[in-house]
Amino acid sequence: MPLHVPPAPAPALRSVLTALGSPTAVREARTPSLRAAQGPTTPELPLPVHVLDRITAQGLSTTRLAGWRFLIRCGDRAVAAAETMLTPDGWAFSHFFEGPYVASTERALHQAEALQQPYQARLLSVPGLYMLTLWLHGDTTADGAEGHPGGTDLLVPLAPAPPGIPAHRLFRVTELLPVLTHRATPLPLLGPPVLDSPVA
Repeated sequence: MPLHVPPAPAPALRSVLTALGSPTAVREARTPSLRAAQGPTTPELPLPVHVLDRITAQGLSTTRLAGWRFLIRCGDRAVAAAETMLTPDGWAFSHFFEGPYVASTERALHQAEALQQPYQARLLSVPGLYMLTLWLHGDTTADGAEGHPGGTDLLVPLAPAPPGIPAHRLFRVTELLPVLTHRATPLPLLGPPVLDSPVA
C-alpha cells in the first residue's frame, strides 16, 4: 500500500532548498557524503519529528512537534538529512547531518511501503532512551504535526536501537509501550547509602 507522507510547511522546504543551494552551508556541514555528492541533490520524504519527553506508568505523554526532517537524495540513495526547526519567525533550516539514522530511516520506509495497510509516516524520538523510531500512524488524513501514538499505530525502531530492542522490527504501540515504560522508570533505591563503606 502507498505510504502517506504528510506535506511539510512550505517555509520549511524553502529553507532546506536555500541551504542546499548555498555552497557555504554545504561546505560547513559535517557531512562528507553531502559535500562529495556528484550531481543534483534534492530534499525528499519530509517527516515530522515528534518528541516524547515522558513515559509514565499510565502510558505515553503527549508528544510535541520538534521539527521536520528531509532526506537529501543524490541519485538512487539518501546521502544526508536536513533538519528544520520552528523559530519565532517561522520554520527555518537548522542543520545537515549524516550517519546510521539516514540509511535506517530509508530502510524502515521501504518496510512500511510493503505493508498491506496504509499509514502516515512520522518520526518519534524518545530522548530519555536515545531512541528514534519510524512512527506509522493509522490515520492517513491526520495533520502530521499533531497527535500522539495510538494503540494500533506501529513503531519501527531505527538503528542503532537501545540494547534489547531489535531495530527494524515492527511493533504495535501497545506492544512496545511496556518495554519503553520499564526502561524509562528509574530503579528504586535499595536502601540508604552507606557513607562509611570502604572503597572497593
